[in-house]
Amino acid sequence: MKGQMMHYPLTTNTIIEYGNRVFAHKEIVTKLPDGTRHCYTFQDMYVRTKKLANALVNQLNIHPGDKVATFAWNHYQHLELYYAIPGVAAVCHPLNIRLSHEQVEYIVNHAEDKVIFIDATLVPFFEKIVPLVDQVQHFVIINAPQHFKTTLPNAIDYEELIANESSDFNWVQVDENDACAMCYTSGTTGAPKGVLYSHRSIYLHAQIVLSPNAGNISTFDKVLMVVPQFHVFAWGLPFVCMMAGADMIMPSSHLQPVSLVEILDKEKVTFATGVPTIWMGIYQELKKNPPKEKLLLRDYMVGGSAMPQSLVEGFEKDFGITGFTAWGMTETSPLGTVSRLQKMHSSLSQEERYKTMVKQGIEMPGVEIRIVKEDGTIAPKDGETVGEIQIRGAWVISSYYKMEDNSAYFSNDGWFKTGDVATMDANGYLHITDRIKDLIKSGGEWISSVALELALMAHPSISEACVIAIPDDRWQERPLACVVMKEGETISAEILKAFLLKDFAPYQVPDQFISIAQIPKTSVGKFDKKELRRMYTADGL
Repeated sequence: MKGQMMHYPLTTNTIIEYGNRVFAHKEIVTKLPDGTRHCYTFQDMYVRTKKLANALVNQLNIHPGDKVATFAWNHYQHLELYYAIPGVAAVCHPLNIRLSHEQVEYIVNHAEDKVIFIDATLVPFFEKIVPLVDQVQHFVIINAPQHFKTTLPNAIDYEELIANESSDFNWVQVDENDACAMCYTSGTTGAPKGVLYSHRSIYLHAQIVLSPNAGNISTFDKVLMVVPQFHVFAWGLPFVCMMAGADMIMPSSHLQPVSLVEILDKEKVTFATGVPTIWMGIYQELKKNPPKEKLLLRDYMVGGSAMPQSLVEGFEKDFGITGFTAWGMTETSPLGTVSRLQKMHSSLSQEERYKTMVKQGIEMPGVEIRIVKEDGTIAPKDGETVGEIQIRGAWVISSYYKMEDNSAYFSNDGWFKTGDVATMDANGYLHITDRIKDLIKSGGEWISSVALELALMAHPSISEACVIAIPDDRWQERPLACVVMKEGETISAEILKAFLLKDFAPYQVPDQFISIAQIPKTSVGKFDKKELRRMYTADGL
């Protein structure tokens, strides 16, 4: 027997209609690439998005199922594209602006993008590869200054595109399971892989992110979207904020610590997200140049890689700002777990509380997680037994786009194999110890590169640390530590070894420590271990 409930499609069209109907007065603020401030309301955004939808159909000949790419910073026009493209039943495809020319060329051709919306400041990148993406029919230039010139073919100015269009547009009716958006993995191992999201998955994911055990976002919030919109749709925040009635603050290209602190201060931001390297920079800037008035930032969500416990402690003790960790992937939309403290943690010591905050946390409603050991059995929830994270749920990938054989990425019973290695404790808190590809096997024993990195970054003289495996004739592999010293600091390898020996067995401690000016980062701000391995294994270290 079926229930007697209405069928109400869970789509991005439903989200924007709700936001305009209920929160028309809420604001979207952008610090544009040229430094000017743009502010308008949800209702203003709604009207312009309808005009854009008309332009997509009438001028750009976009049909249902077509791929429309963006190559842009976080700003209000990019937000309009998030809703207009699915609104005409096409697929919104944010391109990662930090990938190489070869990777972007591959992704555009693999996705078969028909039109690309591109920021004027990023046009030179595409001018170099445009002959190699000849299926792209139009390039629409966003935030172009007066007298802007480009060699891109069929280039159109964004504002001119929508200027004469009507705001009278009926969203194309879609099924909630239809595709509405796609992102590609960053390609750190092999070619980038496409992940195709449905309207339903975007809707359900947004509802969970705004919930109390996750982002806890409401109409009282001003949310700073530091995470790029090409990085799994800024972790879903453009949809979350529209649902919650939270003001959206968009920094565009102004991602330096000084600029972000200024935005946090001037815009009275209450919630923000970012990878650990972003928060390291913000913390250091706050320490050097504290704002005249206390920031209103209530808390911040960290993901992408492990957050040093010392940084969480520093933010809370020095500035009264709470940080918490989340875990996910492009393939999980991305949210899978969040590490919020619960009532049961109130009796813990402050040290134990911080240790919990930097774990990856508990699974969210709508997903299931299990830890699978090397022998294929399920690991007990003892906080010690390690295994690979496998996940299934309402916003978890079922297959990669245009990949015929997905068997390597899924278990026999259909769970997605993440490649992350973790433990889970009795309370269900996930603690990631490494990526499978980054584990170091030395003399038959496994060494966690993440654990070593977090320990090194707790040393008062070190700002960043990255540990990789290098070949060793005797032990097969040994850990090599690359460290970035704080300004004016120096430290010997002997002191660092002694520091690590307090918490690690001798075989786990690196034999070599290399001081470098900066650690290379991936396109999403993580430490680029692939590049470090290329640099240092090639040198025969």
